[in-house]
Amino acid sequence: MTSNREIHLASRPQGWPTEDTFRLVETDVPTPGPGQIVVRNQYMSVDPYMRGRMNDVKSYVPPFALDAPLDGAAIGEVVASEAADIAVGTTVQHGLGWREYALLDATAARPVDPSVAPASAYLSVLGMTGLTAYAGLLEVAAMKPGETVFVSAAAGAVGSLVGQIAKLKGAGRVIGSAGSPAKVERLRALGFDAAFDYHDGVRESLRAAAPDGVDVYFDNVGGDHLEAAISVMNLHGRAAICGMIGQYNATEPPAAPRNLALVIGKRLTLRGFLVNDHNDVRAAFVRDVSGWLRDGTLSYDETIVDGIENAPAAFLGLLRGENLGKMLVKV
Repeated sequence: MTSNREIHLASRPQGWPTEDTFRLVETDVPTPGPGQIVVRNQYMSVDPYMRGRMNDVKSYVPPFALDAPLDGAAIGEVVASEAADIAVGTTVQHGLGWREYALLDATAARPVDPSVAPASAYLSVLGMTGLTAYAGLLEVAAMKPGETVFVSAAAGAVGSLVGQIAKLKGAGRVIGSAGSPAKVERLRALGFDAAFDYHDGVRESLRAAAPDGVDVYFDNVGGDHLEAAISVMNLHGRAAICGMIGQYNATEPPAAPRNLALVIGKRLTLRGFLVNDHNDVRAAFVRDVSGWLRDGTLSYDETIVDGIENAPAAFLGLLRGENLGKMLVKV
């Protein structure tokens, strides 16, 4: 193959992105230099945080450049190598998705074993997604056995794992919100003690599901979900703030939460976190999750869209909540 297709950022969206935000560009397959490899990507991840990188604002990660390929987690096979320690044929995980062929320094790639788990799993349950769920729940929120846990966007890639890990680590009650009756049923099948469709009213549904209050809130949504969680959290409750997808495309400041004063009297802890700050628990994460996968006590869902040309549609679908579990593109 000599042709390589990439998805470039064509414009910076105001509000919701559209298909015109992206451009499919054809380039040559790159040639590696000393210490470099070329990877034929098999799967790439689309994630909510990527919406923020489309804005030209200072953040914890640089914005995407206009008229250049986007990037993100990907996994694929090395097809050319000028690096002594990574051979052609090796499956590697790296950070240059949104393209069919990726040129990168070998030091930026992490070899994985596709015989242990499907390649796509290294972008979901065994990758950043799984570590986010594990570290956010157990390190950031410091969940204790017997506590009540509420998870927003609980049918998504991270949320569905948070709920299951909470049960496996001894939570007394786990509650999840989702965006459709079918997703609510899936959460119950995954072992959530209660689940509700947020379209039926977040505050009312959460109060009914948590009559004795909530000790830990894992926040993927922000806004009305965070407000509802604060209203029912018990004394010394903890919230791990992972994401706020409910306001990523907003053009006006969010109306909620309006009850932050409750943080004082309840002595609550609201703590934002980034998964890269918690690599110290990676060994424990791999040990626990690998064991749970082997014995069948942990399940994970993937929504896979086929074709690099459909990556923008997959990303837009993710923002609309069309995915069950991890949204991936089969390149």
